[in-house]
Amino acid sequence: MTSPRRPGGGIFASLRFHNYRIWFLSALVANTGTWMQRVAQDWLVLRVLTDDSASATGLTTALQFLPMLLLSAHAGLVADRVDQRKFLILTQSAMGLVSAVLALDVLAGTARLWHVYLAAFLTGVAAAYDAPARQTFVARMVPAEHLSNAVGLNSASFNAARLLGPALAGVVITWVGAGWVFAVNAATFVFPAVALVAMRVSELVDMPRVHRAAGQLREGLAYLRGRIDLVVIIAVVAVVSMLTLNFQVTMAAMVRTVFHLESDAYGTVSSVFAVGSLSGALWAARRRNPRPRTVVLAALALGVFTLLLAVMPTYPTFMVMTIPVGLCVLTLLTSANQTVQMTTEPSMRGRVLSIYMMFFLGSTPVGAPLIGWAADAWGPRIAIAVGGLSAVLTALVAAAWSYRHWNLSLHYSSTRPFLRAATKPPQAPQSQARGDGDD
Repeated sequence: MTSPRRPGGGIFASLRFHNYRIWFLSALVANTGTWMQRVAQDWLVLRVLTDDSASATGLTTALQFLPMLLLSAHAGLVADRVDQRKFLILTQSAMGLVSAVLALDVLAGTARLWHVYLAAFLTGVAAAYDAPARQTFVARMVPAEHLSNAVGLNSASFNAARLLGPALAGVVITWVGAGWVFAVNAATFVFPAVALVAMRVSELVDMPRVHRAAGQLREGLAYLRGRIDLVVIIAVVAVVSMLTLNFQVTMAAMVRTVFHLESDAYGTVSSVFAVGSLSGALWAARRRNPRPRTVVLAALALGVFTLLLAVMPTYPTFMVMTIPVGLCVLTLLTSANQTVQMTTEPSMRGRVLSIYMMFFLGSTPVGAPLIGWAADAWGPRIAIAVGGLSAVLTALVAAAWSYRHWNLSLHYSSTRPFLRAATKPPQAPQSQARGDGDD
């Protein structure tokens, strides 16, 4: 059961709980290492193992996220069946082991492109099982009324790490090389493993455990078919993730081939991008009752700012424009995650989250190589513009389709030039805790 102590409000309310607090801090360390490795991995492929090949960088990204597409459905079912705390110790340790082996390979001077491809794929396998278990486990660390805040703080932690990690990676790569970045990342996985062991098990919220039975995957899909609001969210996130959120490919290409700068500049622009992302996550953490309309409007704004990003003429202006882009990205993703988590039956949460993660991260293996190919063929500006236009069109289609199904209406006011939405979601099953408060 949870601690009887009632926490106060505010952005950081969930940190009053011991289990969530130590998880949050350990995840911040591990996420920093993960972002360091992402920058080092992209730079290793782009500058050391190839001759500035955005296609190879895109393929590396695709291989890392391909397991999410292939394994998410099974991973979500596993997350509903197992003790997530013990299972996460296993997945976190597996990712640390892959990073350690890659570090030794690079430091020994024996790294080849296919080695990085293999490491990316194995990391993706572990991450595919880690993601739904980790997302589901958040609901066990805090009471239900704090779940939205905890999800928002998770995103804030991830993006605070995104702020620190690339900048640190740029410095480490410049001073001692990419191999040491992989070594640092391997070491950071010790922190969440220790935090999971140190948790007060008696304070974890009890959740129904799903026992093995036939047809459980079909049951999850049937549940989702009855939730048009979640279908809209997943569809928007899938298209945007596939064609718009490939900034790890396009930003590296912009820094190298358009602005002709080195790894420290790539690390800096990634960190500035994270400033906006962190702001979006913290804003979302304040929201007690997220709405599907927030996802649609954030996708529209993301598309507009991404189109502007594509035409920025200089490195400083490009870097500044990444701030509103990052803000929109995390507003979209955090609001989507909050809505899925808070409005899904607890016994279905792992399976629904795995489907969400499959479309969110599993679309990357399709989009990243396409965007990388577009960057090589026509330049990174065109590749970024394709992503921006895709987000705008997806948001408009989602708004029109949603209007027909559950009265999501968009209104334009000449006195206040922005789009606002009024939503009337479908009636959820009585056993769900919906919580449809005002924005």
